[in-house]
Amino acid sequence: MTERPKILVTQRVPDPAYPSLQAIGEVEANMEEGLIWPYEELLRRGPGHEYIYCLLTDNIDARFLEACAAALPRTKMIANMAVGFNNIDLNAATRLGIAVSNTPGVLSDTTADLAFALLMATARRIPEAERFLRAGKYTGWGPLLFCGADVHHSTLGLIGAGRIGKIVAKRASGFEMRVLYYGVRRLSLAEEAEYHLDYVPLDELLQQADFISIHVPYMPSTHHLISEREFNLMKPSAILINTARGPIVDEKALVRALQSGRIAGAGLDVFENEPAVEPELLSMENVVLLPHIASASLQTRTLMAAMASDNLVAHFYGKRPPNILNPEVLENPGYRP
Repeated sequence: MTERPKILVTQRVPDPAYPSLQAIGEVEANMEEGLIWPYEELLRRGPGHEYIYCLLTDNIDARFLEACAAALPRTKMIANMAVGFNNIDLNAATRLGIAVSNTPGVLSDTTADLAFALLMATARRIPEAERFLRAGKYTGWGPLLFCGADVHHSTLGLIGAGRIGKIVAKRASGFEMRVLYYGVRRLSLAEEAEYHLDYVPLDELLQQADFISIHVPYMPSTHHLISEREFNLMKPSAILINTARGPIVDEKALVRALQSGRIAGAGLDVFENEPAVEPELLSMENVVLLPHIASASLQTRTLMAAMASDNLVAHFYGKRPPNILNPEVLENPGYRP
């Protein structure tokens, strides 16, 4: 009989994630809704667990991984309940022989929905208008009351046209938008035709787009991809949407661009120093701010939770996790699941 491994679940996740974990191992779980263990607490609890089920707000750095690799029983796998994995030092995990997985694909439609909702809300000044009404300031219709920007027939610029970016392009087609995109890898002509996309260099996209939506992963090459220079290329009427990762945008440069009228507005679901937000943004009426909820439909979060469990369970049974990020760990001749 296979020995039951110790499994640590670092935060409260949807209930369907737990039964398959409990079927194979001894689960220690943080069950307090909304509680994120501080790093030192995570470092204290993690070592001694063969499997760690974590989330994007957990800092799985080299120090943590080395402690988990040195303890007995040693950690075999990190299952991240997120598509992004910049919270994990993947190079350190690979060096230490620890498998890492994520949860891609399942959240693409839901995230694209939110990105487009954020675009619409910012363009049409919906949160600002609702605050105005709730404050008792609405005294009647006026021809200039909360005039925003048209979305239909405008130009959308996608920075990144992967799974989520392409779905946003599909949403845009219903509004008869012209859609430009920039990415490190150009799509095939067939994909460009399917999604009605026109490829342009980044600078040209920034100069032409009425709305700019970010859909690239966060990595060293995309840190502050949008900063002072890029804002200076944008139209004064441009609106920036970010549902990817906060540090892709230089938040201080964004504040300056908004304060000076260099751009017209921004819709943000992510922040550079999350959960902290630049204080100036909080007082700006032309900015829509959300608390990182792009994938936050109950159905999608449940699917993500189950996918993370499935990755972990597959590894336990000696199978290749469907969404492994460092398969070379499994291919190492000395590796034992």
